Amino acid sequence: MNAKLTVYFDDPFWVGVFERIDEGLLETSRVVFGAEPKDYEVYAFVLENYYKLKFSRPIRVDFESEKRINPKRLQRKVRKETSDSGIGTKAQQAIKLEHEARKQEQKKTSKEKRKEWDQLKFEKRQEKKKEKKKGH
Repeated sequence: MNAKLTVYFDDPFWVGVFERIDEGLLETSRVVFGAEPKDYEVYAFVLENYYKLKFSRPIRVDFESEKRINPKRLQRKVRKETSDSGIGTKAQQAIKLEHEARKQEQKKTSKEKRKEWDQLKFEKRQEKKKEKKKGH
């Protein structure tokens, strides 16, 4: 299992994106910190809330096996990732897919509720009509 946390500034808040790769499946979670968190605050947050996080649905990803990386190469890679790219594109895509899926579910449930409500109103109108015709 491989886990990664990226903290970046998304105007006006600081946001953290947790990425978890396990057996080729990528899961992500997004957390809004608010003000810029200190290192010890992030560490405390991870220790306290990691198991409470709600991760997205797993997405299959291709990744290289973990090899020992030259420290200088690793440093360049970290600098490149943190320079201007923000969150990783795969994590961004996973969050976007999760958002779209939730949006579709919400659309479906609201449509069903609206249909039920319209049906209930229709039935009430029919009852009213029948009562008027009876003359009671």
